[in-house]
Amino acid sequence: MSLVVRYMARSLPLALPLPLLVLAGAVLAEPSGRWSAGAPMPSSRTEVAVATVADKIYVVGGFGGGPVIEIYDPATDSWSRGAPLPQSLHHAAAVDLGGKLYIVGGYTGSWNPVDNVYQYDPELDRWQARAPLPTARGALVAVVLDGRIHALGGVGKGRRNTPAHEVYDPASDSWSARAPLPTARDHLAAAAVEGRIYVVGGRLGGSYARNLAVNEVYDPVTDSWRTRAPMPTPRSGIAAAVLDGEILVFGGEATTGTFDEVEGYDPESDSWRSYAPMPTARHGLGAAVVGDRVHVIAGGPRPGGSYSNLNEIFSR
Repeated sequence: MSLVVRYMARSLPLALPLPLLVLAGAVLAEPSGRWSAGAPMPSSRTEVAVATVADKIYVVGGFGGGPVIEIYDPATDSWSRGAPLPQSLHHAAAVDLGGKLYIVGGYTGSWNPVDNVYQYDPELDRWQARAPLPTARGALVAVVLDGRIHALGGVGKGRRNTPAHEVYDPASDSWSARAPLPTARDHLAAAAVEGRIYVVGGRLGGSYARNLAVNEVYDPVTDSWRTRAPMPTPRSGIAAAVLDGEILVFGGEATTGTFDEVEGYDPESDSWRSYAPMPTARHGLGAAVVGDRVHVIAGGPRPGGSYSNLNEIFSR
């Protein structure tokens, strides 16, 4: 596993031998990646559900958003609105499946976990309810693999972490169970790469004082999990996106503040590296890919209840 080093700028003793100076220079090299700004979202919010459908980015729900759906078009750098979500939700999950936007689980305003699943048709600008989750939960994650939605982890009834791993088949509008997540957690991130699902970070019991670095991978062929190299910075309230087969993890929160970290995981080498930090540290954000750029949208700049309308764009 490669070593990811965060550092504070400092002067180096002139008496260091040349090889050590060269090594120090390599360690202190600026991380790669560039950031730019897109048009800010019309509303400020956090704990949003975000996904890309047909090269447009959909931001749904969250604190400060109510049932509003806002749609960003990178081609015109502009925002519009769609039909509102049937109910106000926060800490839900969003995915694109077959050109439709799915919103899975989440909490109502009273922190009550729900089993609701909604499908949005961008062409008709219309929502419809689909088969509910077998396990009601919020602060979960959802990933599409082989034409099905995998809903993983989160906080269920009694405010307890659930390891539930449930899979939605759109052809039959039904859910089935798969091997449970080895480490039950919430406010986590996940991504699918080369036929497997990687679940990274998160927290225990809904507390960002109990952040995790764990990285677990699911193989649908064997319906089994294994542990991979942990994320260098334990954090939760994060977002993940995939560029060129690499999983990028953005932001997060802890008792000490919010994170600007961007760390990339290469499944092939089972290793991590750091990238240029986010211009604005935040949590409860969303990350969506269009082309070769990741749009990192919304989120709170301070731990807990804070909001933003930021649209910061990462590229290599």
